[in-house]
Amino acid sequence: MYLPNFLDGFDRLVAFDAETTGKRTPDAEFVRKQPFAWKAPGIIIEVGFVEMLREGEGWRKGETWSSRVNPDGPINPAAIKIHRIRPADLKNAPRFPTILPKVKDFVGESPIVAHAYKNERDFLDYEFARAKVIEWGESAYPEERYICTQVLFAQLFPGASKSLTSMCDRLVLDSSERDDRHGALLDAHMTADALILLEHQLKHGETGAPRSWTAT
Repeated sequence: MYLPNFLDGFDRLVAFDAETTGKRTPDAEFVRKQPFAWKAPGIIIEVGFVEMLREGEGWRKGETWSSRVNPDGPINPAAIKIHRIRPADLKNAPRFPTILPKVKDFVGESPIVAHAYKNERDFLDYEFARAKVIEWGESAYPEERYICTQVLFAQLFPGASKSLTSMCDRLVLDSSERDDRHGALLDAHMTADALILLEHQLKHGETGAPRSWTAT
């Protein structure tokens, strides 16, 4: 459970989201059993990061960074319907090992804010292991570095639908851009905006957002 002061000791956070091929991340045991010549396929095809900086008792958004990523493999058609990213769009995109130094530099020592954080954590762990920066089964960042807006939202609004779009609708954040396609940077922005309102709700009993949802 998140306490009202859980962010008070931080001056910088990083909101993160990834779009993927739609494939599941295999567990470490599966990977270890593969033949020596087996090459792990890429899963992340786009990353988005939004810096959040302390401003008084709240937060403001700072620098952003995003990049598409060539996974050297197919993309599930169902995933393409969601993010509209096709293999041809990634032909000249960098591979994950190329952008990995930028990922590490942008995150730095800051906590990572993500919606349904376990998914985003698993994607990063998998790609860091693929790049041979960590061993299979290890974590790119420790569990305590992650802040999950889905968990915080469920804490404040028990029983409410917990998808990113549903959360933003409940908080009266404009999620209309997601009607056409999901995007890593777009979703990272929405996650950052949601955390700002959720922290306010946790501390003061209200989000600071318009209260048009109170009748539902």
